[in-house]
Amino acid sequence: MESRPLIAQSDQTLLLDAHDPAFDEARAELSAFATLEKSPEHFHTYRLDPLSLWNAASAGLSPDAVLATMERWTRYDLPPSLGQSIRETMDRFGRIVLSAGPDDKTLRLSCDDAFVRAELHSSRRLGKYLEPDGDGFLVSLTERGTVKRELIKLGWPALDDAPLTDGDPLVLTLKEKRANGAAFSLRPYQQDAVRAFAGKGAPGTGYGVVVMPCGAGKTVVGMAAMATIQRKTLIITTNVAAVHQWMDELLDKTDVSRDNLGEYTGAAKDVRPITIATYQVLTWRPDKNSDYPHFDLFRREKWGLIIYDEVHLLPAPVFRVVAEIQAIRRLGLTATLIREDGLQEDVFSLIGPKRYDVPWKELEAKGFIAEAFCREIRVPMSDHDRLRYVACSTRERHRVAAENPVKKRVVRELLDNHSEDLVMIIGQFLDQLRELAAELGVPLITGATPNPERERIYADFRAARVKTIVVSRVANFAIDLPDASVAIQISGTFGSRQEEAQRLGRVLRPKAKNSYFYSIVSRYSVEEEYADNRRRFLTEQGYRYTIEAWEESEWVPTN
Repeated sequence: MESRPLIAQSDQTLLLDAHDPAFDEARAELSAFATLEKSPEHFHTYRLDPLSLWNAASAGLSPDAVLATMERWTRYDLPPSLGQSIRETMDRFGRIVLSAGPDDKTLRLSCDDAFVRAELHSSRRLGKYLEPDGDGFLVSLTERGTVKRELIKLGWPALDDAPLTDGDPLVLTLKEKRANGAAFSLRPYQQDAVRAFAGKGAPGTGYGVVVMPCGAGKTVVGMAAMATIQRKTLIITTNVAAVHQWMDELLDKTDVSRDNLGEYTGAAKDVRPITIATYQVLTWRPDKNSDYPHFDLFRREKWGLIIYDEVHLLPAPVFRVVAEIQAIRRLGLTATLIREDGLQEDVFSLIGPKRYDVPWKELEAKGFIAEAFCREIRVPMSDHDRLRYVACSTRERHRVAAENPVKKRVVRELLDNHSEDLVMIIGQFLDQLRELAAELGVPLITGATPNPERERIYADFRAARVKTIVVSRVANFAIDLPDASVAIQISGTFGSRQEEAQRLGRVLRPKAKNSYFYSIVSRYSVEEEYADNRRRFLTEQGYRYTIEAWEESEWVPTN
């Protein structure tokens, strides 16, 4: 009998049978146009929301292709209303087009539907930016991003075909051999990602987001985009360590000279043809009523490309300046488009739609990233801590559960089981991390660790001079520890799925051995609720996630 794991419902939810033999194949196809909402043991729930369908449309999927996929996997007939809803939603993408205007200070917004034009013009938030002009409107060049953001809020995502500025030239070529003599070339999926972004310079390309798992070479895709566009580039990333990693990668894999690389951080303000900055320095200001003095970096130079590394972490203030500089090519790199603040729509409208997405499990199957085993270990709290827990507010309960002392015993047992591996212990609360690092006698890295000391510890860890390190939330961001094969998460930021993606990514660099990602959770606490939300991301990527309850009395896993 042919496998049909999908049940489609008229409320635009999709149920996928996790026990069906075709589950993995169907899940991979559904993820191109549907959003995972829940992933319990038996049936996973997806939703066909506008943003997921518009991203599919921007990537070239048609309503017919979406419906054909659902027809192939559905167990029962599709509800008649579902096809109509999908067509109407996807057909909204591209109905409104931004293109060159009559002069260099104006754009034209075209729409072939008089009723839609009336809706746009009557909008209190949008209408003030629109000047009627025949079958469309004229828009000030400086309002390009603002108009696109307001359009998507009205449910009319614009196709931006307006010209992009070239910026100053930059000659950059990818090497065929790395600095150590090893051969270097783009992997096929990296080539596909660059082509999807650059689009041979055609209108409507040169901006957007590439989604790839950590360890799949997003930095390489960024450098290949630079080599394709050949223009002065601003790269913005999460911290100083990531700035230095970008510099090392550029020197290792391109012919750029060190003199052409500039660091723009709290420690240095060096602007060069390739300048690498941090989000922190760009969003610094003397007080909350002052302007952001470093935003001038976006405007004063003739950039031809801006790369937003870890774009899912883009701070809200940066969205404001991004809205002003829509004429510059922009590439967002991320492992996940999930934002816990709900600003995915801003990423779509201001950075651009998703241009390329490759399933994590597909790269794992081909050996491009490590095979990972995800395991949640639920442990009890002592009677004393249970009493403290029930007497606390919800926010305080999170900390009591997260700092459960029983977790340290689990960490020690896991370290014994992985004595030959490089292990990262990752957590949220600094007091907990300091105490654990002191008891284990291993290095601790937090946001307060000076960059030279941080990089020395990372170097010792890469060389296996130190086999275990304890790391705070700085592990959420771009750090390159290719040989780490075990991550133990002892506490996290509530139910953040994007954090889960980043932490898992720390152990996904390809290597000869498998990788393990452990989450230690206090039983019968809010941590279990948060873990359910975080687990959703891993399940969406196709990982089998096991849950075990450990009883303190026996101190062995129970079935």
